[in-house]
Amino acid sequence: MKRFLFFLLALFTVFSCVTVFSFASDDESEGDVAQPTSAALEIDARGAILMEATTGTVLFEQNADEAFPPASVTKIMTLLLVMEALDAGRFTLSDRVPVSEHAASMGGSQVFLSPGETLSVEDMIKCTVISSANDAAVALAEFVSGSEDAFVSEMNRRAGELGMQNAHFENVTGLDDTTTDHRCSARDIALMSRALISHKDILKYSSTWMDSIRDGGFTLSNTNRLIRFYPGATGLKTGSTAKAKFCLSATAERNGMTLIAVVMGSPSRDIRNEETKRMLDYGFANYGLFTRSKTELPPVGTLGGDADVCRVGYEGFSSVVSRGEENKIETEIELPESLTAPISEGDVVGRAVFRSGDRAVGEVPIKALESVPRITFPALFKKMLRALVLG
Repeated sequence: MKRFLFFLLALFTVFSCVTVFSFASDDESEGDVAQPTSAALEIDARGAILMEATTGTVLFEQNADEAFPPASVTKIMTLLLVMEALDAGRFTLSDRVPVSEHAASMGGSQVFLSPGETLSVEDMIKCTVISSANDAAVALAEFVSGSEDAFVSEMNRRAGELGMQNAHFENVTGLDDTTTDHRCSARDIALMSRALISHKDILKYSSTWMDSIRDGGFTLSNTNRLIRFYPGATGLKTGSTAKAKFCLSATAERNGMTLIAVVMGSPSRDIRNEETKRMLDYGFANYGLFTRSKTELPPVGTLGGDADVCRVGYEGFSSVVSRGEENKIETEIELPESLTAPISEGDVVGRAVFRSGDRAVGEVPIKALESVPRITFPALFKKMLRALVLG
């Protein structure tokens, strides 16, 4: 009887006590944290920006919000809509894309498509990404939306969704001999570049130096020379016209960090490429990416629930930090000793704080990964009987 009364008293006593405990990251190391250099970059261009792709953190900018003609860098948005339609299952890479009179009439960079000719979606993407083919870009737009005008409307709609505040598109190619208000800022281009490279398959094409179509009958050469000559380069798109001068959105990856460097209106191709490399060098030399993946923690005990414990965890987290600091960040877990039922899946029950010394790099909520209803009286009675019998 004493054992029964003690069990009953413990079961119905409501209490909570919050305890803070820490898990040091496995990659903790000694030494001072490197700080970014204070010397400001000066880029020979109308506008420029350097962005980390995972978080969208801007590492450097120069006149990044003034809009200019983007030339063929426009095709980043064209390709984004194509990749989104592809991922949505509206067509496959092997589907055939017909070439209209309008598409075949495009000048500038082209692969000399003929009216009535068909190429696969994949080949059209290759032509657009690698060789910056205007005819292929228009053919893809017509295939996706029925006409170039309808596709351009979708480009402007999507630009608004991405927060491209200074962008306006009049065509899918960037040809600007007859346009009146076809423009983007460097920040706009970084935003749409970030969206495009989230479709990982595009990097397979944008990182290709040379390829071919028509069973090897026509060679494609990448207009982005950084692919061959800059370590870690993965893409993305060049552009040049008399109005736009020389533009480039370049992506590169090192040590798990992807950077997007945008240069608009450089005076020459060589200066554009060198200035882009300087921005990428600056980013990789001074910054790193701290990342924690989605984590399930040890379960937490429950009070008054129909289960003894509740599974808990947090979503992934990423932050740009000074280079070397990413290896010295500790994770503090703040959770109560127990949770009181009822508990719903998704309830915030604590937090994970990521610290570099005394500085908090960031935090994420810890949530219940399952629901734990309040225990019913019949279930409680069975539990008490089981405890008496086994005790």
